[in-house]
Amino acid sequence: MYRKYLKRPFDIIFSLILLPLLLPVIAICALLIKLEDKGPIFYLGERLGKNQIPFKMYKLRSMRVDSPDIRNEDGSTFNSEDDPRVTRIGKLIRKTSLDELPQILNVLIGDMSFIGPRPDLPEALQLYSEEESHKLDVRPGITGYNQAYFRNSIEQNGKFRNDIFYINNISVILDIRIIFTTIINVIGRKNINIKSKEISKN
Repeated sequence: MYRKYLKRPFDIIFSLILLPLLLPVIAICALLIKLEDKGPIFYLGERLGKNQIPFKMYKLRSMRVDSPDIRNEDGSTFNSEDDPRVTRIGKLIRKTSLDELPQILNVLIGDMSFIGPRPDLPEALQLYSEEESHKLDVRPGITGYNQAYFRNSIEQNGKFRNDIFYINNISVILDIRIIFTTIINVIGRKNINIKSKEISKN
């Protein structure tokens, strides 16, 4: 009942309620980004959506313009406390997850949900096992089971397994737990960066 009929209406209602409250915060961050290096405010990354349909995901830009794409050896995005690609304001908005706020627009138009597996890059289709590909049966989320309990502290295969666990156990209670746990971890800045020994450039 919740997954089929209530989750999407809840997304629409809460995005309409939150959007006016978040716009001033987004505007302040946008101004600081523009003042730092005069570059674009938003980063529009192509991601895999429900039923393998790609979409443009909105984020506040946290990296320097034309930064190289650096990945961990498992193909996941590289994150580090001292990543030289990240701007000064970028470090702040990443630690506080403010860079994710514009994704409320993706929720409103139906690309994403508030809670769900984080969207992957299109090339991730080549990495999924048959079971893992079922994460695309639902809308990706601004936050999810991985972000609430692990954030970036586990590797890609572990994230895929957790995504399937979430999909198999979607409920209003689980979503409420994920929301509150995410808030607590963001405030406490837990598990922000995965400790990777090796990285590769693509």
